[in-house]
Amino acid sequence: MPLEALKDSPTDFDFIIGSWTVRHERLNQLFSACTQWTEFSGLSSTSKTLGGYGNVEDNLLRFPGGDARAIAIRSYSTDLGTWSIWWLDGRNPGTLDTPVVGKFDSGIGTFFADDTMNGTPIRVRFTWFSTTTENPRWEQAFSNDGGKSWETNWRMEFIPA
Repeated sequence: MPLEALKDSPTDFDFIIGSWTVRHERLNQLFSACTQWTEFSGLSSTSKTLGGYGNVEDNLLRFPGGDARAIAIRSYSTDLGTWSIWWLDGRNPGTLDTPVVGKFDSGIGTFFADDTMNGTPIRVRFTWFSTTTENPRWEQAFSNDGGKSWETNWRMEFIPA
């Protein structure tokens, strides 16, 4: 059983607490003008941590080539008013991805990071849509031109389990 959240803890990610069936769509090729997507399913369960100032999302991704496990770790900075989100993929368990950092505005959370992909600098953007539809949605986009243009490459829709 999770420990009780503190009374003043942030509520931005309360919409995702619980268990979900997930519909994934992933772009087949990055930065190649690709328009083909691969769809697959998954499961997700999120619980609060850090007295409500964080949460952990446990994921089962059912890729066409086989299942994989991963977690998202989120923590809130009261000093900055921002969330940091890390991704840990079970296929590479010794490395946390560079955290994306951001916040919510009117039910939409936008988070950014500078990273590299195959030695090339990229910007990463996560967008959470928590109140715009019945089912929460998440999107990931990359930019290879410093954020002037973005290519969405992964979409997830969360359906109550």
